[in-house]
Amino acid sequence: MSTVSRRPALTPRQLTRIDERLSFVYLERCTVHRDANAITAQDAEGTTHIPSATIGTLLLGPGTRVTHQAMSVLGETGAAFCWVGEHGVRYYASGRALSRSSALMEAQARQWANPRSRLAVARTMYRLRFSDEDPDGFTGHELLGREGKRVKDCYRAQAARTGVPWKGRRYLPGDFTSGDAVNQAITAAAQCMYGIAHAVVTSLGCSPALGFVHSGHELSFVLDIADLYKREIGIPLAFDVAAQDEVDVSPRTRRALRDRINETSLLNRCVDDIKRLLLPETAGSTDPGSDRDVVTLQSDGNRQVASGINYDGPDDYGDMLW
Repeated sequence: MSTVSRRPALTPRQLTRIDERLSFVYLERCTVHRDANAITAQDAEGTTHIPSATIGTLLLGPGTRVTHQAMSVLGETGAAFCWVGEHGVRYYASGRALSRSSALMEAQARQWANPRSRLAVARTMYRLRFSDEDPDGFTGHELLGREGKRVKDCYRAQAARTGVPWKGRRYLPGDFTSGDAVNQAITAAAQCMYGIAHAVVTSLGCSPALGFVHSGHELSFVLDIADLYKREIGIPLAFDVAAQDEVDVSPRTRRALRDRINETSLLNRCVDDIKRLLLPETAGSTDPGSDRDVVTLQSDGNRQVASGINYDGPDDYGDMLW
């Protein structure tokens, strides 16, 4: 096997698109290492090879040890990774973006910085979640109130559908077991969705912190995106899991959510939704030129000029910087 220093570097064209990846892979009580461009999970039962470029998010559960080389290949392929607890799931870190363009990040910053466009994006998010209601004309506070009512109605509807007793949303941070089975399932599903949304957001080169509904947190935009699918996927699935059995709710919720995400092609939908929110004119575009590895410089009049050139001269070209 060749040494690390002799391996060719991965290029963006060699990486699996984020919408074609596995939503997440959960590992626990094993050692995670690297073999060529795959990661390996070794435990008492043997060694499993996992192609790193096919992973959206790697969840590292209790008892896992990970080597420097394993983290290196995950970073090279743009996979997100996080350490998770015994029951609930908490996102801690992410890899580099798959995108080489700053177009989505710049569009996000422009939309976020203007109060009117920020509210317009929030209304679009509401419309994506509740297509039967037109939010045009709603204030930000009215959007929050309407969203809260719709979510409460969803909880009650799912409780009636599944026959699971519902006494309200109860979650004590740091104490996963304080809630009943359905609340544990809702928490596990929500936190997994946050991890998946974070993987897509960072892979597209967007800022996790610049949210349009949530604010003041390093994962505000992640929470925005994950909430788009809470009422449709996360909450109904949590009630289904709780209705089956109250034992091992967290792992069963993760497995059920992973299957549902694959069945519904949620990663592909998540990518399209983010593009539709930030750059509506490019939503659904598969043009490879839209993500070229090109660096430009800002000039006057919002004009982009070529980088690598010294512009301290009588003309517009000057000398090469290097």
